[in-house]
Amino acid sequence: MSSNPDSPRRDQPATWLNSWRYPLSTAVAIVLSDQATKYAVVNWLGHNEQRPVIPGFFHLVNFHNTGAAWGILEGRAGWLAIFSLVALVFLVVNFRRLADGSRMQSLALALLLGGIVGNLIDRVALGKVIDFLFFFYRSFQWPAFNIADSAITVGVAIFIASSLLLSSSESHGNGDSEVPPADDDSV
Repeated sequence: MSSNPDSPRRDQPATWLNSWRYPLSTAVAIVLSDQATKYAVVNWLGHNEQRPVIPGFFHLVNFHNTGAAWGILEGRAGWLAIFSLVALVFLVVNFRRLADGSRMQSLALALLLGGIVGNLIDRVALGKVIDFLFFFYRSFQWPAFNIADSAITVGVAIFIASSLLLSSSESHGNGDSEVPPADDDSV
């Protein structure tokens, strides 16, 4: 046993603050940076205006998207806001179960939460999402996106990869479920 009576034991559930401290600060950082960059772009560029950063490859733009990624469900910002809110509530309610004690999955969920909130703010406040990062090469154009979109994409990728890695390690006998709990906090 640990000599400090105030330190939590491993077999005790983590407090709300301990399980949310880093994910919440990560999500808030995503939302703040997303909203600040969108605000700057809207005040710097006119609607549909482009400014080359790397000519022939990358422009800053002020595009408005009333749909989802790649313009899917164009003009359905209200429905997308409702869907985003449902997804947000689901992730918050199931956060500890989905993260399953994994730092990588916790990070992935934090990125998802921040991205969802960043775009949800736009949908509710503006009825559209502001996209400002535009990459292209010759006739190929990647759809414009923003920091929230990036956070969602990276969050999904990390969650899938970490889930596969955790699943793989458990199937090879390296999973946490086969390791007996420690009697103290000295590890």
